[in-house]
Amino acid sequence: MIGKLKGIIDAYGDDFVILDVQGVGYVVHCSSRTLQNLPPVGEAASLSIETHVREDMIRLFGFRSDAEREWFKLLQSVQGVGAKVALGILSVLDIGTLGTAIATGDKASVARGPGVGPKLAQRIVLELKDKAPAFSSVDPALIRLSGSLDDKTAPLPVADAISALVNLGYPQAQASAAIAAALKTAGDEPEAKTLIRLGLRELAR
Repeated sequence: MIGKLKGIIDAYGDDFVILDVQGVGYVVHCSSRTLQNLPPVGEAASLSIETHVREDMIRLFGFRSDAEREWFKLLQSVQGVGAKVALGILSVLDIGTLGTAIATGDKASVARGPGVGPKLAQRIVLELKDKAPAFSSVDPALIRLSGSLDDKTAPLPVADAISALVNLGYPQAQASAAIAAALKTAGDEPEAKTLIRLGLRELAR
């Protein structure tokens, strides 16, 4: 089983790279985000590899880090998510953003992946929500805040502040993160306008 490849970039395709390892050209399928961050043809590269073996083929999938590869595997543990959909999600979301989106229940961000409809996005979030923090550095305060929002138990000023930031065009996860950070400095029982002001300050950093 191949776990890692180091070689020279030989050529690029739409969704793959050919990596020359001591004269052997390996076709490695990658997310568009990974392909964009690899060096030009003729330069050295290293990829973490996930190997899929079937009766009629062996397919290699390449990633810039072991963490990205683990996310690729984790996503496929959800029914309806195959390699193509998992790569699509990793093409539009880096692993930090993906971890935060899942941990905070941000289905809209997950649904940005090609082939991911609202129902599949909801399934991904529900099935992986408890696993996401182990795969990313998500602020525990943000997860608790998200849980309160899901349960409709968040204080009204907090919910109003997040709603205001979302209405301004910020994604749900980003708005929740900003308000979570604002709560740390807002004092006791802050008003919504105070949280919005501090939240916008966090977003401007």
